[in-house]
Amino acid sequence: MDVAMALERLPKVELHCHVEGTMRPGTVVELARKNGLALPTSDPTELYAYSSLDTFLEVFWLVQSVLSDRDDWARLAYESVVDGAAHGLVYRETFFTPARHLDAGQDLGEIIAGLGEGLAAGEAETGARVALIADIDRAYGPGPGLEMVRRLVELRRGGSPGLERVLGIGLDSTELGVDPAAFAEAFALAGRERLRRTSHQGEDTPPTTIAAGLDVLGCERIDHGLSILDDKELTARVADARIPLTVCPNSNIRIANKVERLELHPFPQMREAGLLVTLNTDDPALTELDLGYEYRSAAEAFGYGWVDMVQIAVDGVEASWLDEPEKGALRTRILEGAQHLAPDEG
Repeated sequence: MDVAMALERLPKVELHCHVEGTMRPGTVVELARKNGLALPTSDPTELYAYSSLDTFLEVFWLVQSVLSDRDDWARLAYESVVDGAAHGLVYRETFFTPARHLDAGQDLGEIIAGLGEGLAAGEAETGARVALIADIDRAYGPGPGLEMVRRLVELRRGGSPGLERVLGIGLDSTELGVDPAAFAEAFALAGRERLRRTSHQGEDTPPTTIAAGLDVLGCERIDHGLSILDDKELTARVADARIPLTVCPNSNIRIANKVERLELHPFPQMREAGLLVTLNTDDPALTELDLGYEYRSAAEAFGYGWVDMVQIAVDGVEASWLDEPEKGALRTRILEGAQHLAPDEG
């Protein structure tokens, strides 16, 4: 087996993937037709066109708009598992961002129940496993974010379907012009309720926002975190504490235009600094990516060998929110798979 095929089949963990960003273009067209929504084009190949993070968010919001009921969320979730598992995914902690739907009158419980149904069907078919992270949308402000967390807490206490999958909360959408501290109350409530916490910081903003994510919001992970190397003291602190950074190298090129080409991405420098960084796709369907490509392209661009890539996969286990026995089982699954798949690199 050659290296490319081995990396495609290597069991992998993903901790930074938005379920809405996994929607197949054909599914967008079909759900729009089902729900009576007009699209800018009926050609699936033309739907996902953007030139910056802001124009990408417009496409992301378009995708979100076709999700109108529990069945739509279930279909999305099912397809996301099947498509991920085809490229080696065995465990994922995936974001969903319901603010737009809650604002339109959908119920958070129904959304989560639909996601749970679809994920369960995909897991049964593939053997992969998926947990959920409820993201606060910065664009809607701190008030709706706090209300979402309150409703999430209420549903968890009531034992609503699918709530066992929701491990924690996150914070996404545009970073520019938004003070992370504005969301402190929502994150404090989540912490009191033993929900895990992460947030998108440092993709478009300086290291001070990463520090705010840790110190003000109480985050246990940081999503992206690209600017951290600009602050040596913060880098050392995060490295020493083994606080994970969920990095999405190809997304940083294709969506945010933060890096001109993959060879220039700071991922290797982040690893060399001792940071616990993981490889992720972010929004794979919207960017024509998959987890196998993420691993293959990183190996080629950064000069990594098989042992390096297996270690990156194992680092994903350490960075996950699984409990220790589950981490041990998943780590064993990856290492046994890697032993079986080990390619001839000579």
